[in-house]
Amino acid sequence: MTDLSAFPIARRWPAQHPDRLQLYSLPTPNGVKVSIMLEEIGLLYEVHRVDIGKDESWTEEFLALNPNGKIPVIIDPDGPGGKPLPLFESGAILLYLAEKTGKLLPAAPALRYETIQWVFFQMGAIGPMFGQLGFFHKFKGREIEDKRPHERYRAEAQRLLGVIETRLAGREWIMGDDFTIADISMIGWVRNLIGFYEARDIVGFDELKYVPGWLARALVRPAVQRGLDIPARR
Repeated sequence: MTDLSAFPIARRWPAQHPDRLQLYSLPTPNGVKVSIMLEEIGLLYEVHRVDIGKDESWTEEFLALNPNGKIPVIIDPDGPGGKPLPLFESGAILLYLAEKTGKLLPAAPALRYETIQWVFFQMGAIGPMFGQLGFFHKFKGREIEDKRPHERYRAEAQRLLGVIETRLAGREWIMGDDFTIADISMIGWVRNLIGFYEARDIVGFDELKYVPGWLARALVRPAVQRGLDIPARR
């Protein structure tokens, strides 16, 4: 049986199945990337709910695995060389799982890097900008009298949706006919933008021709539906 006792996080969130991949997460736009991925590829895993509302990601045990204090993180007990591999950053985890299983990432080198570039686009642009708009539109940022920050992030979120819109013209998925980690990286963020962040109207989502259909196709995938609620909300 795999021994995870060397990882402080496993002492705070004990593994019932230490031979399975361990996921420490919450169903946020970043968190669901990994749960969706795991559901899509069918890899056995055990999930642990990390309540960021209670600052559990800032505990000593969690920070020992991710010094940046953000979910999701994983421990793969069967990492490279058969040794446990801890990993943080959702984009890195998507890439690792795709390469580990040979799924949801094209094998052809040019297509592989093209897919990765769209994952990086999500990590560097969509996530930070959509998140800032959420703060200034729905949360405490609304109380700021100066509305220029809100407008800056609204305009940037709308522009980024336009980038996705252009990419999807003539394509079912970001990479064409095949659903990949590029799509997985974006689903939760686009869904959150128009739902939880309540920004659908101000970014002109319903004026788009391709993005709404892409999101609808993604959301009916059984693995996506399961992954969006892992770990279960309370």
